[in-house]
Amino acid sequence: MSCKICGRRAKSRFCDRHEEAYSSLLRTYEDWRRAMKISWTDYLKEVSENPYAGIWVKEVAAHLLNSDGH
Repeated sequence: MSCKICGRRAKSRFCDRHEEAYSSLLRTYEDWRRAMKISWTDYLKEVSENPYAGIWVKEVAAHLLNSDGH
């Protein structure tokens, strides 16, 4: 199987790097949601445009925005 984002070898839909970024997005969303009352889609938009977010997280956020969102 290959990563849906970069094509690297993957055990699931993402390679190890993108899978870790996805896990990070899931972990931090709850904090953002509580603090800002933000939707998942708006959260992904914020992260993908955040200059301080890492490239792996931005790529996952962009991919999720352009796909099913999860």
